[in-house]
Amino acid sequence: MKCPFCGETNNKVIDSRLSKDGNVIRRRRECIDCSRRFTTYEHIEEIPIMIVKKDGRREVFNKDKVRTGMQRACEKRKISMNVIEQFIDNLERDLRETGEKEIPSSEIGHLIMKKLHELDDVAYVRFASVYREFKDVNDFVSELKSLLSNK
Repeated sequence: MKCPFCGETNNKVIDSRLSKDGNVIRRRRECIDCSRRFTTYEHIEEIPIMIVKKDGRREVFNKDKVRTGMQRACEKRKISMNVIEQFIDNLERDLRETGEKEIPSSEIGHLIMKKLHELDDVAYVRFASVYREFKDVNDFVSELKSLLSNK
């Protein structure tokens, strides 16, 4: 690690601390040559999760896209942002734990629909209408009948 003041690489770690979430280590260092102190942060370099879209395109997993879709589905419903954020964090962790480098978007959509079905039927139908690309009212009615028959 180069000293930001003198550029030398001769330094020592004085203190190490784990962040609150346990994902980052903060290291306090002292340059042996100029005796100045500086802080570095160490974290795991994560390999991006690639999502395979229906048309075959690939894009990096984006938590913001999942969040936006869920927020739209949950709009004016009694679902807290904490619940949504916790689900998104768990979803990302679960996707990483699969060890797969590429995951079909359909799998992610299915997991989101499953969670929304647990949380709120209206949010579930809203999300399903976009995800399954409902063409007309009959698609809505069919989904609602399926939902009611499972109750």
